[in-house]
Amino acid sequence: MADRPPKILAFAGSTREGSYNKMLVKVAAEGARKAGADTTFLDLRDLNLPLYDGDLEAKSGLPDGAKRLKAMMNDHDALLIASPEYNSSISAVLKNAIDWASRPASKDEPPLQCFAGKTAALLAASPGALGGLRGLVHVRAILGNIRVIVIPDQRAVSKAHEVFDAEGRIADDATRNGVEKIGAELTRVTSALIAG
Repeated sequence: MADRPPKILAFAGSTREGSYNKMLVKVAAEGARKAGADTTFLDLRDLNLPLYDGDLEAKSGLPDGAKRLKAMMNDHDALLIASPEYNSSISAVLKNAIDWASRPASKDEPPLQCFAGKTAALLAASPGALGGLRGLVHVRAILGNIRVIVIPDQRAVSKAHEVFDAEGRIADDATRNGVEKIGAELTRVTSALIAG
């Protein structure tokens, strides 16, 4: 066992105020917390990230939101991500955040510093029948290619409009337990890795 709790950064690839994926990742983060992790929730809306633009980066460097995101990622061992499915793929919000975080803040920063060696777990929620499952295939591929260890377990919650109550809770025990289990498994794997 690790001599400290793993630190997990939880966020959703959505900025919408009533996002099902924000609700979902908070439930999974509770599962991680119960399993002993130190969890932090981040709302990507708070970062106010512009669309990635190489000319903007060359002229002004990384925007403040990207610097904040990179700092938070560097301070955490693992990522817990709930990604909505947009047209069978990843949301523009999540892809943009990944793209900005992948950019070096200085010439001597190692490539993909805030991704390399991190662990991650993926979830999705959607009003549709597949629960956002198709989008997770792309998120998994992107993260794997930038040196993130994505655990095999994932969860896609279908008919999300019927699953969450007004406070963002999941009433059905089996569904809630299944979502919390993803956070717990990420905690277990990350603990084992940081323990060496």
